[in-house]
Amino acid sequence: MLSGMKIFSGWQRFVFGLPLFFLLAHLFSVMELHKNSKVEEPQKQLNKKFDHLVLGPIAGQGLSNRLQCQGKKALNRTHSSESRSGVDGSITFVTVFTIYNTSSINDMDDRSNTIVGNASYNKFGRSMALLNVFINFIQVAMPQSKVIILTDPASDLSVQRSRVSLYAIQGDYSRDKLMLQRIRSYIAFLETRLQELPQKPGDINHYIFTDSDIAVVDDLGQVFRDHPNFHLALTFRNNKAQPLNSGFIAVKGTPEAILRAKLFLQEVLKVYSTKYRNASRMLGDQLALAWVVMSNPHFDPTRFSKALAFSEDIRGTSVLFLPCYLYNWTPPEGAGQFHGMPLDVKVVHFKGSRKRLMLESWNFYSSSREISDMLCLILGSGRTKYDF
Repeated sequence: MLSGMKIFSGWQRFVFGLPLFFLLAHLFSVMELHKNSKVEEPQKQLNKKFDHLVLGPIAGQGLSNRLQCQGKKALNRTHSSESRSGVDGSITFVTVFTIYNTSSINDMDDRSNTIVGNASYNKFGRSMALLNVFINFIQVAMPQSKVIILTDPASDLSVQRSRVSLYAIQGDYSRDKLMLQRIRSYIAFLETRLQELPQKPGDINHYIFTDSDIAVVDDLGQVFRDHPNFHLALTFRNNKAQPLNSGFIAVKGTPEAILRAKLFLQEVLKVYSTKYRNASRMLGDQLALAWVVMSNPHFDPTRFSKALAFSEDIRGTSVLFLPCYLYNWTPPEGAGQFHGMPLDVKVVHFKGSRKRLMLESWNFYSSSREISDMLCLILGSGRTKYDF
């Protein structure tokens, strides 16, 4: 009996002690949560997206062959082509773009809109504004060139611009498959060009396939004038994991070059679909490009470390490698790691969290009409994240 009472007494102390235990545990958790919130708060502030440009120190000041700026005013001028290369009118820019006007209550709500300058955009309007600015820059730098937009036949896209046309290609344009579809669309487009060539003998038209978030700021005709023997051109950077960027691909307009470019891209598509299918949403195309190029046994990858153009035979295709430094330059975000902007930059790529900057740059150019001053704005604005 006494033993039973001792057991009951011990059990009673355990039961009545439980609330105190849970109370202490709860207080400890609250204290930890409060402590962690203090640590995470600055991080949240750092990741905050701004609704305006934030200008900062401009990289490259004092370095030769770099744009020199005082605020948004250029102190020297970029090497814009003073005389055309003679091939402006025979160049067509090709981009993949699709949009679905799924207007909803949120799209109509002013609170969900984005303000850039004096304009307010919903999601649909932002995409269309970027496409129009893409066309605007091309028509300023290369007014005789044409633009073809490869799109989904089911898309709501409508563009009423001179020297701009739509070309519908059936495929899977969903967000998760868009990069994969882009390569397929390029191949399908080149196949149609091959079929049309016999009907237009002697009519050579060169093609530049690009992302729609680039700004052409100088005449690109010199690529075809200065490098007459390549089939396909890619842009490279000094990056071991992703040395090639797919946002700029040039194809010479001869029958042999178009055929070789098509076969090359078919090989890229094959590698993309097998080795990098899990990266179909993004990066897979660049990884596949790098694999096709660097699997060539005689290729020297150390050539990517120098910003100099070079050519290489890759599986029967003469590939011209152009430095991103000039043909696919991306504004740095915060670190100024590109040591400024080259004076002879040809293409600015507003990839990632730089979309607002693309619109802001066009608005600034529209008021100043000076490409060099606009480039100062771009160079000084990579200080924070300001995507839509």
